[in-house]
Amino acid sequence: MKALVAALRELIGLFVDDGSLALAIVAVVVLAGISATVMPGVPLVAGAILLFGCLGVLLASVATGSRRR
Repeated sequence: MKALVAALRELIGLFVDDGSLALAIVAVVVLAGISATVMPGVPLVAGAILLFGCLGVLLASVATGSRRR
């Protein structure tokens, strides 16, 4: 059983290395989805939220990572 749990953790670790980065990206996607639902006639708003939100999250993650080292 321990080997199965260890294998699953390794598998998840392949896709999610930084949990806070993944959580922030999910939050940006949810925000863009909400805006697309609320304003279906203006799809560029959801696209802008995705673009600038993901870029902002990535920039913040890189800045935080560079301070840790």
